[in-house]
Amino acid sequence: MMSRKLFATALPLLIFVVTVLLLGCGPKTTWSAEAKSPDGLWLATAQSEQWSGPGNASDGTFVYLRWTKGSEPQTEILAFDHQYATMNLNMKWLTPTHLDVSYGPSARLGDQINLDFQVVKMGGITITTHEF
Repeated sequence: MMSRKLFATALPLLIFVVTVLLLGCGPKTTWSAEAKSPDGLWLATAQSEQWSGPGNASDGTFVYLRWTKGSEPQTEILAFDHQYATMNLNMKWLTPTHLDVSYGPSARLGDQINLDFQVVKMGGITITTHEF
């Protein structure tokens, strides 16, 4: 009888704790930008995201490419890992078929950037990267 009472009391508390933990894990967008190709056919978007929670706190920035004339979803072309909520990132279209992305750490001491994923060509678009 006692174990049923304990279970009936503990279950709502357990559900509440799990819900709070799951809702607090993110991701939360901390920065975003976009750059349209000179001919208007492509849109590059970038966003920094921050996850929080027990054992899974992290910060990342992702760059996506999407054709503006169709209904296809955007495609991830770059993924960065860093220590703080944002990093320095610039997207510049050199031509209608060449997207150049320059990147570097935030101004915070000790920030390091890792380029974890890179697509170098997609849909006839060349994607280049370099650190500044």
